[in-house]
Amino acid sequence: MAIIAPSLLAADFARLADALATIKAAGATMVHIDVMDGHFVPEISVGQPVIRSLRRATDLALDVHLLIERPERYVAEFVDAGADRLAVHVEATPHAHRALGQIRTYGAQAGIAVNPGTPLDSVAEVLGDIDFLSLLTADPGLQEQKYIPRSVGKVRAAARARQEGRLNFSIQAEGGIRGEVVEELIHAGADILVAGSAIFHNDDPKRGLAELIRLAAAAGQTSRV
Repeated sequence: MAIIAPSLLAADFARLADALATIKAAGATMVHIDVMDGHFVPEISVGQPVIRSLRRATDLALDVHLLIERPERYVAEFVDAGADRLAVHVEATPHAHRALGQIRTYGAQAGIAVNPGTPLDSVAEVLGDIDFLSLLTADPGLQEQKYIPRSVGKVRAAARARQEGRLNFSIQAEGGIRGEVVEELIHAGADILVAGSAIFHNDDPKRGLAELIRLAAAAGQTSRV
């Protein structure tokens, strides 16, 4: 089944240990962390020291999303800090192929991320070099993100490209995801759904996450994760 990766960007940064415990207790296996530099996106979030602290605090898979300019400069540092999966943006560097190779060389799973307004064709040349494709389904870098309904078409197109190319990357959908779009995205081909506010901006985050996990299971698709 597809998996839910809770996004720590939506959690209370003063209680990250509690957020990790909630994620684990609800049955999730992965946590998503957005690293933002204030240039590629307007916001600034966390860096290598926080990733290192999270690695010491949990055995959850750390899915690190670099929303930073020229990410190839920092790949080694983030993998060394504990990232299990590292995604770089095709829009953030002219050397995406190099960055992906670096990620794999240092021992992490390599992902390419695509903004909502960027065509899927922009990553056609690197689809054979990735472990996962992260499709942003809302404008990046904001804590309150509004889901873009047409994103399901991009997920479907990515799944078609994967099948036609006989490739085996997983498809990740990220941004503004709530319960009502889970089934649609999974049936379109998504293997991983990154959700933040639907979980942590909730009176009962554990219950909110458990419900998303239940919906993902009910969709009945086989995940490539």
